[in-house]
Amino acid sequence: MVEFDYGEMTTRNLGFVTAQEQDQIAKATVFVCGTGGMGGACLQSLARAGIGHVILADADEFEISNLNRQVFATLDTVGVDKTEATRQGLLKINPDIQITLYDTRWPDHLNAILTASDIVVNGMDDIAATVRLYRACQAAGLTLIDAYAAAFPSVYVTRPSDPMPEEWLAYPTRNKAPESWSEADLAACFLSELSHVMSVSSSRHHIDLELAAEMAAGKRSRMSFAPMVILTGNLMAYEVLHRVIGRAGGADYRGYFLNPFKGRTERPLLEPLAGWMRALARSAIRKLMDEGA
Repeated sequence: MVEFDYGEMTTRNLGFVTAQEQDQIAKATVFVCGTGGMGGACLQSLARAGIGHVILADADEFEISNLNRQVFATLDTVGVDKTEATRQGLLKINPDIQITLYDTRWPDHLNAILTASDIVVNGMDDIAATVRLYRACQAAGLTLIDAYAAAFPSVYVTRPSDPMPEEWLAYPTRNKAPESWSEADLAACFLSELSHVMSVSSSRHHIDLELAAEMAAGKRSRMSFAPMVILTGNLMAYEVLHRVIGRAGGADYRGYFLNPFKGRTERPLLEPLAGWMRALARSAIRKLMDEGA
């Protein structure tokens, strides 16, 4: 069996980062909540970059439908808890990495998790859990890296001083306790995010809008494609590493989309024009949803 050497594994990082910055990466702790698509791709890059400690949380097992995009989903791991399969995959890359696992009960341990973390990555598509995570990160003074439910790769970074998506996208959960959230509230949150995606990015020109409307109405699973998901995870990894070593990243709390068809980034317009565009997009999405009802 080949003997592992951390210095040898990370030697080609030097030049992109300094030896001192690599040492900072080795000492960092990252909490990744959701280890499937974006979260798994992010974790793979972080492990190869030499991150020291990751805390993983996920409630699901790998399924056949995950094989199209989730890097730790293989025929061998179908039916295995995502956290455990991801742990095994990461250790095959970097045996020195420290890994802490949490299952469905991770919200019960969130304060301890955040206390131990330097930065947080959201890889979930559960809106209620995501809003709770944002609130907890803001209270703990932690930066959260996230991405949109979009057909283009995307990334956004919310620092403790930044408005949360719940605030600047005007989610109906604002100023409400989680136990009072209704299913209608959560559906409206998703519609707000989708309206933002459709108003900022040109992804609407590259997807089947009828299927997107079915997704918005909860009639089908979210569309996902390997190049989009894996690239998104890598954009998230870049933002994590930039902040771990104290560099400025390329994304703010509103983020950006990477258009692979045009080779360009797409960013939100300034308010109030951005709000007007979101309203138009929301109206168009609701029309499509009504037509498909």
